[in-house]
Amino acid sequence: MEISVIGAGVGGLTSALLLAEKGYHVTIFEKDQRLGGRLTYETNGEFTIDQGPTIVLLPELLLEILEEAGISRDKLNLIPCDPLYDLFFAGGTKLTKWQDPDKQQKAIEQLFPEEVPRFKRYMEDMNEIYHFGYHAFLSKSFDRMRDFLTFQNMKFVMKSQSYRSLSSFLSRYFTNDYLKQAYMLQSLYIGGSPYRVPALYGLISYSEHAFGIWYLKGGYHSLIPLLEEACIRKGITIYKSTEVTEIMVQQNRVVGLKAAGKQHRFDQVIFNGEYPFLERLLKDERVKSKKQDYQPSSGCLLAYLGVNKRFSKREAHQFFLPEQFEQHMNEVFEQKTLSAHPSSYLFNPVALDHEAAPAGKSVFYVLIPVPANPSIDWQKEKDRIVDNVLETIEETAFPGLRQHVEWLKIRTPDEASEAGLFLGGSFGIAPHLNQSGGFRPQIVHPTIKGLYTVGASVHPGGGIPIVMQGARLLVQHIEKEKEMVI
Repeated sequence: MEISVIGAGVGGLTSALLLAEKGYHVTIFEKDQRLGGRLTYETNGEFTIDQGPTIVLLPELLLEILEEAGISRDKLNLIPCDPLYDLFFAGGTKLTKWQDPDKQQKAIEQLFPEEVPRFKRYMEDMNEIYHFGYHAFLSKSFDRMRDFLTFQNMKFVMKSQSYRSLSSFLSRYFTNDYLKQAYMLQSLYIGGSPYRVPALYGLISYSEHAFGIWYLKGGYHSLIPLLEEACIRKGITIYKSTEVTEIMVQQNRVVGLKAAGKQHRFDQVIFNGEYPFLERLLKDERVKSKKQDYQPSSGCLLAYLGVNKRFSKREAHQFFLPEQFEQHMNEVFEQKTLSAHPSSYLFNPVALDHEAAPAGKSVFYVLIPVPANPSIDWQKEKDRIVDNVLETIEETAFPGLRQHVEWLKIRTPDEASEAGLFLGGSFGIAPHLNQSGGFRPQIVHPTIKGLYTVGASVHPGGGIPIVMQGARLLVQHIEKEKEMVI
């Protein structure tokens, strides 16, 4: 069986490796010179830091899938974040998040003592919700809508009220706005507003307690050389700097693709890219799906800094939240406008790894959620926004930060769009209710046999381990199809 993979993001690479383990002949086509997609890095030669994802969640899922793909878990050096991170609120309140529920309860008791009983109830309920949600939604694909809308699933959704928005769901437990924000901001990890994503995505914040947050020594991008080396070892053919221009279809079945002016015959094709762009590769109008207006996730304004001071006493992860957090989320996701007082996230890897920056220095990653709005003039706005955010960070937690900056690079949604991200959104299509679960694009194309999809815009969704889980679900599906033919 000859299978091709279009796009060498983590979903495409994982799919290729898992298929190779099953004995398939796999060929990868990547339009860029480097593999990895969102998993890459920024550097000026002296400082190097992840360009995209930084927070490692669900470590056991990550290691388990890598082992299935033929990569031993001892190849990765995962370092636990303990505590998880600090949250700085505009009023001067600071809350530290801990994996250990007992430590978390003590931290909450010091700031919001009236919330302790509610926190206990939240943890008890979320334990049950997590285990059902993982097996019912993250461990299954939904080739047909009735596979998603089962009686058991709908009973669970109604009982848990996970159809409600995450913010509304959390109001059942917490009355303090700061504490609610501490358990809803995790929807930003996948580019969704906590005031719009379904409550099921609250599993992300619970997973931080259940499994912790981890740092991959060398940065998340260091995973890609391991995957590439494994591909080469397994005999997977890789074409770099080779853009696919067409997926060839005959009688509603994939027969191959066109790349670099040549036709290549394949039995099956996996598309690892932004799902809304798949139709561009289907030149025959007869095989295209009914047009859908997908909504993008949020964009990110990213600043990468190298500084000539070692900031090792702060945590690796920090969040800075504005007083009007709900207004900020509304501006980003609904109005698609820039916020006067945005939130921000800072990644400070030297807190965990002294080799993450040159001796006596630090390297920072600052993320600011912004709208996926192509009409914004980022060349005009980016410097002002970044400087204002750095000023807030400096005044709140990193005194004298800006005077120590030696290197600063800013990446805007325009550059994300140029790199192939849907409308400049950093996380694929938005995880809204009508773009989640069975309503999200699935791993099997609805009309073309032999065409499959994987990536952040495809069920089960965004986040590195979850995208890899999607790749595993895809390979399991292909194996089942083969058994049915035999």
